[in-house]
Amino acid sequence: MPATRMPAPGLPTAPATGSADTETSASVDNTKQVENLYYKVPISRSHIRLLRLLPPKNEDTAIYCKLFCTALDSKGTRPYEALSYVWGSEDKPCFIFINGCKLAVGKNLYAALLHLRDHSIKRTIWIDAICINQGDNEEKGHQVQSMAKIYAKASRVIVWLGEETAGSDQALEEIRIAAELSTRRFDNKAGILTLLQRPWFWRIWVLQEVAAARHILIKCGSAEIDGFAFCSGLDALKLSNELRADLRARIFSVTYLIRGAIFRPKYATSQSDNFSLDIRPLGELIEMYHTREATDRRDKVYALLGMSSDNPTAAGLFADYDISWKQLFNKLIHFLLPELVSVDLSDDKEIAVIEGKGSILGEVSSVKRNATWEDRQDVDITWSNAPSYICVKEAWGSSWTLPTTVKSVQQGDVICLLQGASRPTILRPYNDHWAVIMIAVSPAGDSQATTGDIKWSELLQSITVFSHYFLLEWDWDTNPDRQQDKNNYDYFTSIPVPKHSKTGLEGCLNAATRIRNVRLVLQEVKQYGGAVKNLWEETAVLERALRSMSNQKKTCLGPENSEKEDAEETIVNQLIEDKGQWTLLCLAAGNGHET
Repeated sequence: MPATRMPAPGLPTAPATGSADTETSASVDNTKQVENLYYKVPISRSHIRLLRLLPPKNEDTAIYCKLFCTALDSKGTRPYEALSYVWGSEDKPCFIFINGCKLAVGKNLYAALLHLRDHSIKRTIWIDAICINQGDNEEKGHQVQSMAKIYAKASRVIVWLGEETAGSDQALEEIRIAAELSTRRFDNKAGILTLLQRPWFWRIWVLQEVAAARHILIKCGSAEIDGFAFCSGLDALKLSNELRADLRARIFSVTYLIRGAIFRPKYATSQSDNFSLDIRPLGELIEMYHTREATDRRDKVYALLGMSSDNPTAAGLFADYDISWKQLFNKLIHFLLPELVSVDLSDDKEIAVIEGKGSILGEVSSVKRNATWEDRQDVDITWSNAPSYICVKEAWGSSWTLPTTVKSVQQGDVICLLQGASRPTILRPYNDHWAVIMIAVSPAGDSQATTGDIKWSELLQSITVFSHYFLLEWDWDTNPDRQQDKNNYDYFTSIPVPKHSKTGLEGCLNAATRIRNVRLVLQEVKQYGGAVKNLWEETAVLERALRSMSNQKKTCLGPENSEKEDAEETIVNQLIEDKGQWTLLCLAAGNGHET
């Protein structure tokens, strides 16, 4: 049926501005009212507050509501709706009245409430900004931890895209018609593309909200459309080629979750018996969605906990707004990787420097997008280390089906197992360090060896030697596939990490060692072009150090000169001694030079 419409009421004007003293007094008074409101409607960990939106007397009537408490643990859905929307600016110029108290709210939420209130019946809704006391971190933490359950138990989730704009009504109507008739005909392509760029599609919290929903209604102003019809209409319009790559990924990740929600069990529990949608392991969810937007950086983790299929609480990973981003990031890394790795972090950046020993499993030989699922990719792996009980002389491999991640897996990426880890990691070489592409892989599919079938988990358990040293960069960059400035470790020591920020001779030796560590891995996976390039770079670094020391020795006598001679001997040894006979002399001979 056509998208329904009703007259769009306007937003109220902000109250007149008075003197500074008057404004301060009003602010203090409002804060006390809010505190009193939540004090009168207390909740425990097993309860939630719900908002009853009261019918207006006329269009200009202020918004009046009732706030009450209810248990969340009963079986089945509950007779309330849950709102999925964008908070927008931190400014709250609008006011509503709840239980006699005046509460300031943002413009976008106020507009949603105006469109949602019914003229004849009361409407019961769960809204995070109102039903959670945002000034109480403890309450906010345990309520946020329950949000997947809150949205799953709602009879319907309402997606509020925002106010009506020119062409938005027609855009929703054309999407609905495309779903009904399975046709690609449209007259308002620009309006549809503009609609898909609304802020709601960019937020990280909306993923869990639509994934948990039993039924979804999408509203834009007064127009509305069923969620499944919205997804079907976009499919019929075949807009993939019309969207930028980043926008296409964001749209399809949301529509995939909306479409799949009706098939997904709503009472799944994780290993810790906490309510979970059990969609994917947390590490994969992070790699898929960490570039989505969140007002609070910590929500880039908390918004995904209710979707995870593993046990984050084992590492103390639960919504806690009393810890810093750095503390949370450290907990996340040690949940995904073993305690044997060392981690250096920044207080205000989404970058981690991780060090540890590991073993090479193989490399990515090819990647192609899965023909059936938009959010998956088929990755072929060529293994380097077969278990000792399998006598395989030729290269053998397997095919993995992996999620489509923010950082796209590419041919030549290296698969490694860090010491103590239970899942492999996919890495990409950058001259003197490794970029993490997927931090903890849970592949779907088993290895196919020439002598028979083996499971990849059996392969991991057979690895007991961890001979390579890895310096890893896990950077949640918003433009992850760019390579500018990332080829050298100095790019991400801007964190900074003091123990690596060394200059002079020690800095040269460290730089050469980092380059060598990468080269040895490239040799093992037979990426000889990259290995030769690294060997030249390593040699150049050491030669520069030797020339610098030689110049200094001419003007230096005494004990300091003796120390430089010792350092010079160390550099020379590093130049002529190497694992696998890959030395400067071998390289020169291979290029037609004699020594």
